[in-house]
Amino acid sequence: MSDINKSLKAKSRTEDFGSAGARRLLRSGQIPAVIYGKKDPVHIALDAQEFTNKMRHFSETALLKIAVGRKHYEVLLKDYQEDLMRGVIKHVDFFEVTRGQTLRTLVSVVLTGSPIGTREGGVLDQVLHEIEIECLPKDLPDSIDADVSHLEINQTLHLRDMTFPDTIKVHEDLSRTVASVKGVKAEVLETAEDEEEETEEVSEEE
Repeated sequence: MSDINKSLKAKSRTEDFGSAGARRLLRSGQIPAVIYGKKDPVHIALDAQEFTNKMRHFSETALLKIAVGRKHYEVLLKDYQEDLMRGVIKHVDFFEVTRGQTLRTLVSVVLTGSPIGTREGGVLDQVLHEIEIECLPKDLPDSIDADVSHLEINQTLHLRDMTFPDTIKVHEDLSRTVASVKGVKAEVLETAEDEEEETEEVSEEE
């Protein structure tokens, strides 16, 4: 992601809060937002078009820079409210980070490579989709890659099998399974067992 897509401009909000004020902002092409973190929450108004256009480039771990007048904030996108019927963002929450101080957050796990087992008819199953890590803001990765190209049928990749940068600390049980390649018969058997359990649960409820 380029630095341009990581930067946003905003205006400070010091009045006209509440639902009525939020509606007025939205009608004027702006989005009410709040930066939480070091001290008191900072209320801002984002340009709706800019945020919507750049939002598709954001990940939960992307460090963003927000310019509010002469002040600059380095933040993570924590949450947003969207009106699905109208396709507009109604509110955004950010969390301010401090350079030089470590932070703990969840990072997505992305599988890379084509497993040997899938080329032999197996099925790749991703079990772990995100992990908790601790690092300095400048070292925060957008995601963690897990190479599964060496996996054969009935083989499993655990966290302990992966190599992580020295700049991050993993706060997970390293015995956790990240992904595995199962034979088609095993996959069908598991699916059948799951369906049988669901049927038994329904029968018991009746």
